Amino acid sequence: MTQSLNVGVFIPIGNNGWLISENAPQYKPSFELNKDITLKAEAYGLDFVLSMIKLRGFGGKTEFWDHNLESFTLMAGLAAVTTRIKLYATAPTLCMPPAIVARMASTIDSISNGRFGINLVTGWQKPEYSQMGLWPGDDYFAKRYDYLSEYAQILRDLWETGRSDRKGEFFQMDDCRLSPRPQADMKIICAGQSAGGMAFTATYADYNFCFGKGVNTPTAFAPTVARLEEAKAKTGREVSSYVLFMIIADETDEAARAKWEHYKAGADQEAIAWLGVQGAADTKSGADTNVRQMADPTSAVNINMGTLVGSYATVARLLDSVATVPGTGGVLLTFDDFVEGVDAFGTRIQPLMETRRHIAPAPSVLAEVA
Repeated sequence: MTQSLNVGVFIPIGNNGWLISENAPQYKPSFELNKDITLKAEAYGLDFVLSMIKLRGFGGKTEFWDHNLESFTLMAGLAAVTTRIKLYATAPTLCMPPAIVARMASTIDSISNGRFGINLVTGWQKPEYSQMGLWPGDDYFAKRYDYLSEYAQILRDLWETGRSDRKGEFFQMDDCRLSPRPQADMKIICAGQSAGGMAFTATYADYNFCFGKGVNTPTAFAPTVARLEEAKAKTGREVSSYVLFMIIADETDEAARAKWEHYKAGADQEAIAWLGVQGAADTKSGADTNVRQMADPTSAVNINMGTLVGSYATVARLLDSVATVPGTGGVLLTFDDFVEGVDAFGTRIQPLMETRRHIAPAPSVLAEVA
């Protein structure tokens, strides 16, 4: 029996999505855009949407990620207009104390009727935080998962018991209270690929998001999942891997490939250079971090995420092969054009996938978002 594959959308909370190219679609983020995408995703039976947080962009001719919404308030709005799809916001943990994040999460849990969870990020781009006077110094690069571990423990204390007295190196809680607590088990996501990130995820998180790799090599991420499986063996916890892919699809393989080549030809070199400089600022970590892969010059135009390029049938086949990697629970998708891309996925790609045969989009809901 073919293993099912959960599918989510990494909604475009920042301008231009995930293509650093003058030839890619150019647009600003808005609630209406993200609502449209999320309602379509829900209508087609997709499982979740996730929004990132970005507090300063890369500049360049495309002003890449210079324009961003805020993750929690966006997801609160989306929680109020959806009924089934799961929603994940991203917490910039250097900016938001854990007790406040715990209360915000409990609030969106109430709005969504238990469909909310949190992605925790340590922060890697120094100017995002130094512009507000919140950068703790470059030694933080080496301690960021120690910091995040205390943060996650406080969240769990508050969600599970309604109080925390936890005292550590970074946080001092003094009879901190939370009520009401979430009605559902609050899921935590991490996207750590370094040894420290894997250890954190295996101890505190429920899902680990990792980068796909290369073009039309859908199982090249397998060594990353294997490393998480090793980390899980030490903690005995159940944690699934979800893989980030960009989808560039069209009627034929040739047409999709032409779009991909066009995007690459318009790469915003100034913005890509900024990404490289920021990625090199961390001299404390090893070569296995997310930012090292993002800034790799091999394919910085799409932040080096795995990319599936081809006809709708080709993309469906490639996505099905993702599920053959043990420990993989699903995929997180981005698109060159999100509105058209989600429609194409729902009507042309998903019906061809063996791993999504159990999904039947609701005709009445589709009529509302058409």
